[in-house]
Amino acid sequence: MKPAEVSTPSDREVLVKRSFDAPVNLVWQAYTEPALMRRWLTAMPGWSMPVCEMSTHVGGKYRWRWRKNENGQEFGFMGEMLEVALHSKIVHTQIYDPGDGAFGSMGDEPTMITVTFNETNGITNIATSIKYASKADRDAAMATGMTDGMEMSYQALDGVLAG
Repeated sequence: MKPAEVSTPSDREVLVKRSFDAPVNLVWQAYTEPALMRRWLTAMPGWSMPVCEMSTHVGGKYRWRWRKNENGQEFGFMGEMLEVALHSKIVHTQIYDPGDGAFGSMGDEPTMITVTFNETNGITNIATSIKYASKADRDAAMATGMTDGMEMSYQALDGVLAG
């Protein structure tokens, strides 16, 4: 599949679009089952995901944490599910946990994440809208190489879906 398309629709937003050669029910499963998420969301070489906990229902909480294997540096995210529409949409808050500060600060206010799923002829199109509390928070997140990391994870997801 083609690499993710990244745009900035406003000074507080990042929009990432990507297609997967798989039906929506499989892509949804990969996004909502922790055991599957660990297989693709840790695509950064030399990193692991020791914590991947989530309840994908409205009001459900999640916590994700990554660790750099070489030196033990960690960071993560946590939040709450605000909207869950089976095979169609997930909206959740996201709070950055800087861990030991490996990636600096990205603000203290929650970020709003909206992921939509749309299948056409066996191809599932994902659009991830990330809305930050401020332009400074968005710019800090972008400076980490976030979208490059997302594409690495998406490439790993391609492999998981093919298997």
